Amino acid sequence: EWLSIDHDAVNRACGRTDRFTLAGCNPRPFEQLQFLRGTADLYMDLTDPPPQMVAFMATLHAFYCDLLETWARTDVDALRIMDDWGSQRSLLISPAMWRTYFKPMYRDYVQIAHATGKKFFMHSDGHILAIYPDLVEIGVDAVNSQLFCMGVEQLAPFAGRITFWGEIDRQRLLAFATPDEVEAAVRHVHAQLWRDGGCIAQCEFGAGAQPANVECVFSTWDNLGG
Repeated sequence: EWLSIDHDAVNRACGRTDRFTLAGCNPRPFEQLQFLRGTADLYMDLTDPPPQMVAFMATLHAFYCDLLETWARTDVDALRIMDDWGSQRSLLISPAMWRTYFKPMYRDYVQIAHATGKKFFMHSDGHILAIYPDLVEIGVDAVNSQLFCMGVEQLAPFAGRITFWGEIDRQRLLAFATPDEVEAAVRHVHAQLWRDGGCIAQCEFGAGAQPANVECVFSTWDNLGG
């Protein structure tokens, strides 16, 4: 069912707007494996994957490739995936394990997008600084991640090499800070990461966010020309 989309309807929607359009899909191999196996059991499996697990991961990957190829045949501007890879301090699995099992999958996903002239966007919550070089290497165009969890200054070396797809600290700043503090945070992101237009003015916010702070995020970006 997920592989059957109304291409004409998607293309009509794309044709009615001059805005950048993202595909309506979100492959998430790491999270899907957790949903099916359970997080703790998956971590154990990845230390020494049984043959059945390896075979299933290949099947899951093939399905996600088919899904992305389906969307790549439409007029959307970018394909996207999501997987929450980090805790607040580090990756949830070792970088070596990520590179062994998941980096090759992600490389294939990026290639599907680029082969059809589309950009590739990715979302991950948590502290994922350890794999930023890998995301740049395989050609991810834009990543939505928790900048303040990792430290904006720590991400500055990647400015101009990957686009930072938004995010202003929703755990503290949007909920508890003053608008002046939020404005300072946006300006800090701009100063550190805006190189050759390398930021997208986006932030995720929920019920706990102060409306004035959310408004401040976007008004500050507007004033900065973002």
